[in-house]
Amino acid sequence: MAASSTFSAISPPGLAQRLQGLADASLPLTFILLWSTGYVAGKLALPHVGPFTLLVLRFGLAALVLGLVSWVSRAPWPRRARDWGHLAVVGLLMQALHFSGVYYGLRLGLSAGVAGLLIGMMPLATALGAHVWLGERVGRLQLLGLAGGVLGVVLVVAGKVPGGGTSAAAVAVTLLGLLGLVAGTLYQKRFCAGMDLRSGACVQMAVATVAAAALAAPTEGFAVHWQGELVFGVLWLGLVNSIGAFSLLFVMVRRGQAGQVASLFYLIPGVTALLGFALLGERLSPLALAGFAVSALAVLACARGGAAGR
Repeated sequence: MAASSTFSAISPPGLAQRLQGLADASLPLTFILLWSTGYVAGKLALPHVGPFTLLVLRFGLAALVLGLVSWVSRAPWPRRARDWGHLAVVGLLMQALHFSGVYYGLRLGLSAGVAGLLIGMMPLATALGAHVWLGERVGRLQLLGLAGGVLGVVLVVAGKVPGGGTSAAAVAVTLLGLLGLVAGTLYQKRFCAGMDLRSGACVQMAVATVAAAALAAPTEGFAVHWQGELVFGVLWLGLVNSIGAFSLLFVMVRRGQAGQVASLFYLIPGVTALLGFALLGERLSPLALAGFAVSALAVLACARGGAAGR
């Protein structure tokens, strides 16, 4: 407290406030970048391990680190069985189902950019889900955004089919992952808003680890071919994505910056496509690029429609 007062006293008027404003403004952009890198890291790791085994490594590492952090920092744990159950449901939906769909789609040949586009429809799908489940109003601009988002996805998929890089099965399982993310987000908003960031995330990751192991054991036998790309991918996914990106998301929601996240979420497909091009050599057809542009405008329209409604 004293250090803060001293800094305020010796700094130019308003400097501390401007620095805090810059820090707050950087959180959504950092989140977008970290979230987008997850698709590329997963694509790098999957040639050396099955998708469900990769999830066991990712979630298990995150659960261990979060458990250690919770123990050292003496984080509070849920006291009621009901609260443990709610966290378990979120872990199954937002982590296990979401990433199982994404990684299986990547394993079936889906590019990192298209995977980012499909999951980038999250704000649109969440707005529709909130209308159906939570009774939140959906404005005309948001409905237009939903329609435009679907059109953008159709254009991207149509642009990829001639090259053979996108199959109906890959798109279907990734959309199933999107459903898990949306359902988990809405469920957490309703039942887990007051959870501790450290212990709550640890419970979610532990439950997701068990669920992924139940899938990996009979289908993949936990086969792992350790290579540098796999080690990097597991460390990046477990520490940077599972802990870093999701922690930023929860912090922004608690600070009332959820609207900023929604308005910036349209950047995820483009950022992911650029990373896929730079690091993986992935390319998109002109029709697919047009689909990205339509989807970006659609999600932006949906975000503005939600802000206008609020």
